[in-house]
Amino acid sequence: MKVLLISANTLTTPYPVYPIGLDYVAGALDNGHAVEILDLNAADQVDALELALNRFGPDLIGISLRNIDNTDVVDIQSYLAGYGDLVREIRSRSRAPIVLGGSGFTIFPRRILKTVGADYGIVGEGERLATLVEALERGDDPHRVEGVITSGADSRMPPPWEAPLRRDFQPTRPHTDFYLKHGAMLNLQSKRGCPFRCIYCTYPHIEGRRMRLIPPEQVAATALELEAAGAKYLFLTDSAFNAHPAHSLAVAEAFIDAGLKTPWGGFFAPTRPPEGYFTTLKRAGLTHVEFGTEALCDPVLASYGKPFTCADVFHAHQAALDADLHLAHYFLLGGPGEDAGTLSETLSNIDKLKKTVLFLFCGMRIYPHTALYHRALAEGVISPTEDLLPPVFYQSPAISSEAIQDAAREAARGRFNWVIGAGDPETAALVEKMYARGFTGPLWEYLIRGGGG
Repeated sequence: MKVLLISANTLTTPYPVYPIGLDYVAGALDNGHAVEILDLNAADQVDALELALNRFGPDLIGISLRNIDNTDVVDIQSYLAGYGDLVREIRSRSRAPIVLGGSGFTIFPRRILKTVGADYGIVGEGERLATLVEALERGDDPHRVEGVITSGADSRMPPPWEAPLRRDFQPTRPHTDFYLKHGAMLNLQSKRGCPFRCIYCTYPHIEGRRMRLIPPEQVAATALELEAAGAKYLFLTDSAFNAHPAHSLAVAEAFIDAGLKTPWGGFFAPTRPPEGYFTTLKRAGLTHVEFGTEALCDPVLASYGKPFTCADVFHAHQAALDADLHLAHYFLLGGPGEDAGTLSETLSNIDKLKKTVLFLFCGMRIYPHTALYHRALAEGVISPTEDLLPPVFYQSPAISSEAIQDAAREAARGRFNWVIGAGDPETAALVEKMYARGFTGPLWEYLIRGGGG
């Protein structure tokens, strides 16, 4: 069967993100099927789509929906209308069945399937598309395929994908060149699953709580492939690279043994690291650490379900600084337990974090299948029948969103390393100019140079 995989994500702020998920779906389909990938971030949507449909003539089309909206309470933007337009454009040119998948789709599968108008959906990990393709080839009932839904069918979440993960990265695919020319960042995965219990997070629902570790030597071999393709920077897409400290250290050692020269970064939980942890990772090429900190007030951290305290955050921050790494912290203000006093404490403590970029977001998006959802139900913030596909945010009843935004803006005034939300258009334009001049990586460390910290 000929399968066309489409990445529908067209976001480039703060930087374009390579569609790693489709490489893994292509790897699962590598058993006699012909697979092509079309990345709408890297091509004109209408012209590239028409060319792919006419030239390739797919028997089935899979569309990956990474984002539903921008999760920004200040400037809400939904992407569903664009996805619907894409499906209608495909329908006008092809009779192939259309399958939706991806992390965004998995959160609201039945609603999105109906809204966008596709034939099938894959909930959970996209590798299950291979089982759907095989069922369709045999003439089996697709309703019986685990993880597959159709309009009106149950969207019960399947167990995590247990087969070995195989990434089919091909440097000659047209979209690879786009990312090499826009920051030269490609990405990498070392495990799936998240054991943490942050109240707002959808990772455990999408990937499961049990970590499935990719052998360190395999991660290093893939890193070398990306390096050979021209990548100047690698980003580890794990929910938290240090969630399994021993495995992450083994990955770092594998990078060293393999002779990897490309710098890399990733998401980290600001938990207390083992002695010498960041020094080893630095030796393996780590340059950027992005901490999912969210608050710097212990009662709020506990309310958010975080596995660390303020003292742990400062310890992890200093350990990473001592290893001479670039740091960023992300904060979610206004969630459960927030009030004027806790906000003041967080902003005061943030000011003690030196040599770092600070990204501050106001309001916490409520997603199904999370502890925040159940708390919002219990508190009457939402009703059991409320449609959460249009963004609904939890806002602590003890302080208004406006008061939080005003306090955050006042704290950030005159300091470029304090970024409210995703940043302004000027920042995005500056990043694009720097990429055009040959800079690589996320580049947010330059905000520190421009604004202190």
